[in-house]
Amino acid sequence: MKKRIAIFASGSGSNAQKIMELFKNSPDAEIALVLTNNPEAYVLQRADNFEIPSHIFDRKEFYETDDIIELLKNLEIDLIVLAGFLWLIPKNLIAEYPGRIVNIHPAILPKFGGKGMYGDHVHKAVMAAGETEGGITIHYVNENYDEGEYIYQAKYKIEKGDNLEMIKFKGQQLEHQHYPRIVESILKKIKK
Repeated sequence: MKKRIAIFASGSGSNAQKIMELFKNSPDAEIALVLTNNPEAYVLQRADNFEIPSHIFDRKEFYETDDIIELLKNLEIDLIVLAGFLWLIPKNLIAEYPGRIVNIHPAILPKFGGKGMYGDHVHKAVMAAGETEGGITIHYVNENYDEGEYIYQAKYKIEKGDNLEMIKFKGQQLEHQHYPRIVESILKKIKK
């Protein structure tokens, strides 16, 4: 029995793509579904390119019903991977998938985390603070933004002349290098 992953994303989905690539021909696991709150998200095109079904939902469906949970259960999802998903995960979903929801954050937590700290907002805060290092944190998800148990962290150096694009690029390189690998290692620990 293959283990089944659901990816939640709100935007472009470059991390989602790297994970799709890793599991494309895997005998052990597959991406069963991509979910998004953004009907314009490019991640939908990426899912389509890999022939992975997708589901678009709104705030009401996500926070006021159990529809998403039922969908995930019907598809026998083993692990939920957040890849640039911006909404707070509701308690009922966390309760249904304890220790089986992971996220990636574009900074070394606990610095530069919390509500509103995503994407460029994080990178700009890192620059404004005069940090000499940036990085990524892969962590389990709990009911608060960026407060779940850390799984893996990696750092990169911020050079004196680095602009926003350079910092984003360095961070994204680390994300693409490590996130798929960490997802795979977490999957191996889940009993089917």
